[in-house]
Amino acid sequence: MKLKRFSGTVLFFAGLLLLWQLFYTVFCDWLGFAKPYAVPSPSGVFDCTLLLLRNGVLLSSIARSMLRVLTGFGISVFLGILLGIPLVHSRYLEQNLKPLILGVQTLPSICWVPFAVLWFGLTESAIIFVVIMGSAFGIAIAIENCVKNVPPVYIRAAKTMGVNTFQLYHDVIFPAALPSFIAGLKQGWSFAWRALMSGEVMSASIGLGYTLMVGRDLADINQVMTIMLAIVLIGVLVDKGLFSTLEYRILKKRGLS
Repeated sequence: MKLKRFSGTVLFFAGLLLLWQLFYTVFCDWLGFAKPYAVPSPSGVFDCTLLLLRNGVLLSSIARSMLRVLTGFGISVFLGILLGIPLVHSRYLEQNLKPLILGVQTLPSICWVPFAVLWFGLTESAIIFVVIMGSAFGIAIAIENCVKNVPPVYIRAAKTMGVNTFQLYHDVIFPAALPSFIAGLKQGWSFAWRALMSGEVMSASIGLGYTLMVGRDLADINQVMTIMLAIVLIGVLVDKGLFSTLEYRILKKRGLS
């Protein structure tokens, strides 16, 4: 069954590559509707990928970007918990602070770039700041929602047994909210990953966003496409390989999947 699914996936993406190459050949080579330097081709992207691997640019860019996003995401989770938990316990904060958090979360991450440059300059801190501002508020809302979705009967039963606040969260609320918490982290990761690209386009140091801009400046559309595919692939791998797998195992352990 797994082999069949894997074969189906391979055939699907092989078909996409064939369609992509056919599109390039027809519109660029045969009809001349588009200039070859303006449209990426599978063969051009493949050659560019090999070049970036040989000179070490691709791997070093991925390593630097992952370090930045993991740092920013870790801080975002900490801040999200600090913001999300009080929203659950304070009606005043829920009525006044939550709408503000929701409003700020709707801002595109690129809006924080001018603040980052003015406050931190073109430094690593500026990029991490953009990542934090792009994901922390979304995680805070996710934390509030997952705690609120814990069945009230669990909390009442725990309080009846005389547990303190720490025990309530450690032994009751967090285990019950864990599946929703993982889903919230997955969403926060996607926000952080997109925010990272917004921050790195202003950077003068190695990273996926910076390498993308170098490809643009050199009018190398194949390099631009190579980096875009790398960004998508890493995002999918983290989502499917980490968060979705963890979420599935938790649900399966509880008989919910």
